[in-house]
Amino acid sequence: MTYSMTPKNFRRAAVAGGAGFIGSLLCETLLSVGVDVICIDNLVTGSLGNISDLHRHTNFEFRHHDVIDPILIDVDAIFNLACPASPTHYQRDPIKTLKTNVQGSINLLDVARETGARILQASTSEIYGDPLEHPQAESYWGNVNPIGPRASYDEGKRCAETLFFEYHRQYGVKAKVVRIFNTYGPRMSRDDGRVIPKFIRQALNGETITIYGDGSQTRSFCYVDDLVQGLIRMMDSDDDLIGPINLGNPSELTISALAGRIIELAGSRSRIAFSPLPTDDPRRRRPDIGAALRELGWSPSVGLNEGLRRTIACFAAEPAALLEA
Repeated sequence: MTYSMTPKNFRRAAVAGGAGFIGSLLCETLLSVGVDVICIDNLVTGSLGNISDLHRHTNFEFRHHDVIDPILIDVDAIFNLACPASPTHYQRDPIKTLKTNVQGSINLLDVARETGARILQASTSEIYGDPLEHPQAESYWGNVNPIGPRASYDEGKRCAETLFFEYHRQYGVKAKVVRIFNTYGPRMSRDDGRVIPKFIRQALNGETITIYGDGSQTRSFCYVDDLVQGLIRMMDSDDDLIGPINLGNPSELTISALAGRIIELAGSRSRIAFSPLPTDDPRRRRPDIGAALRELGWSPSVGLNEGLRRTIACFAAEPAALLEA
């Protein structure tokens, strides 16, 4: 993937969570336009395999580090993607998830404060919770259960947004906040529990595809290449654009329709079965991306069918042992 322009406001960037699904592609894209990149990851959910090809770049550096601990880096831009995004992963250690979102943000914001670097928080559509407004615009404050099983992630991300805005107001930090809606593509972990990799793995193996609830709940899925373009545009935007800005694909469909589409595109004979809906799982999710279009000139360009074809092809090319994870 290539980016359409060389960033004008930064030349040396740190990507926290840079060995993850989104972070590794972000690192790769930044390198392609000549940006020096420091990839920071504790490898809890990230993978060295995701960044193995990046070491050929002389302007790439990997640091095995947990953002919960302070770090010294000399950069002019910091992308904070350092948190597991899958419920399967972030619910394994909810205290760690909270610390990553809160203390990790504080540590990176302190670096930005000391160095004058601009810093972007990869927030999430989960801050809207199970929304009572549809589609979700940035002005909506959300409907989040602060003590439920998803709260370590949802409330952790909400607190991180507060930290970014307070560091901007109190210390003049060049902060930026984006809210990422469901994103998919190659390099997703096969066993992370999110719906697209789970359905693809089940379809390729000819297993029954399991849908939580009755399948009528909706999501809007953005291909990862499009998302990375939005992240870079936001980081490279004028200092007075802080956000939050929604980044996602406004094309909405039901989970049942998604399952049917993956079965068809994978050429699978899998059947569909239903199981109980997890606690606090949102019923509807679709971003209002008017601000992204207006402020960044950004909107997604990869349609769902094309994005799924690319993702299925990458999954199918993996060794069978990975698909059985």
